[in-house]
Amino acid sequence: MEQKTPALELRDRMERFRLRMDREDPSWEFAAIFGRTNQFYFTGTMQDGVLLVPKNGEAVLWVRRSYERALDESLFPDIRPMKSFRDAAGGMGACPATVHVETEVVPLGLLERFRKYFPVRETRSLDSQAAGVRARKSPYELEIMERAGRIHRHVLEDCVPAMLREGMSEAELGGEVFSRMVREGHHGIARFERFGTEMILGQLGFGENSLYPTGFDGPGGCRGAAPGAPVLGSHDRKLKSGDLVFVDCACGVQGYHTDKTVTYMFGQAVRDEAIEAHRRCVEVQDEAAALLRPGIAPSEIYETILGGLDPAFLENFMGYGDRRAQFLGHGIGLAVDETPVIARGFDEPLEEGMVFALEPKKGVRGVGMVGIENTFVVTRGGGRCITGNNAGLVPVY
Repeated sequence: MEQKTPALELRDRMERFRLRMDREDPSWEFAAIFGRTNQFYFTGTMQDGVLLVPKNGEAVLWVRRSYERALDESLFPDIRPMKSFRDAAGGMGACPATVHVETEVVPLGLLERFRKYFPVRETRSLDSQAAGVRARKSPYELEIMERAGRIHRHVLEDCVPAMLREGMSEAELGGEVFSRMVREGHHGIARFERFGTEMILGQLGFGENSLYPTGFDGPGGCRGAAPGAPVLGSHDRKLKSGDLVFVDCACGVQGYHTDKTVTYMFGQAVRDEAIEAHRRCVEVQDEAAALLRPGIAPSEIYETILGGLDPAFLENFMGYGDRRAQFLGHGIGLAVDETPVIARGFDEPLEEGMVFALEPKKGVRGVGMVGIENTFVVTRGGGRCITGNNAGLVPVY
């Protein structure tokens, strides 16, 4: 069911953004938000345009296309049409010399077109401030994410075992998982903040294909369809008895995602070494989840968990060989890879309502990537899982 983001929700988000800007960069005067994910967060619509936020004035969403759609689906109080940035410049009045923008997502060409009509001499980043506001989810957002989590749990835990059949390709399985999730209500995209990251579903592999190196910053691997499309899965790798099946994917509803990984043993059990490594990964997930409480820093969780692991277990933990992810989990919401991250350097304490995907995994030579991933909400009693409690290594014999 389609939902408009409530007006009170939009107002609260904008107020929190302004307060965070005031606290972290008191000299700010003007913000220009071009990224469509942030535009959706603050206005409830994703269009070709720019959201302009003066420090001492009301924010205006200027839309090139589609103005009609923006009016139809958004409860944002001030939406105006524009043919070019000339119209926005004329409607906003004087522009300061320094403007805050999303430096991680705004192309130089777009910024130069903006500068043609807005006399900007200096740009500064608003990325961390917007990310910080988005990190704490409201009850409205959590309800949507819980719906995504229910779909995710059902498809990966209940449906995928029946899909697995000898001789099918990784790409076939990926297509069937994606199709089933969409039929169940998945919004059909896995959206990332990291520049250039593209995924249809997630990472999927049979056997050691789940260890294959990728440009994606995560522990798992995926050979993909081709060098020019390293996504979904290989058309050539066929499922055979004894394979470990690794499925790490996102599921989303109304723009919001959950993240989950389930592994399956097809035809026969994998080696005892892999089973034991997987079991320990599940324990690590549960230990980390118990620490997802307000007031604890993500870096503290990371150091606590890694400090308690046996040195031998750390070999190929969170990756394989030299390809090791330097985190244990990540924020998630309108993008799969949000901040904060359960890693060193993230020292700001957690808040109730933040959401994290925890993904302890370990590569095993000759088998593949074992481990687990689920999505958790930060509560006073520890992380509350919204994607199911199956421990993985599901036997499909």
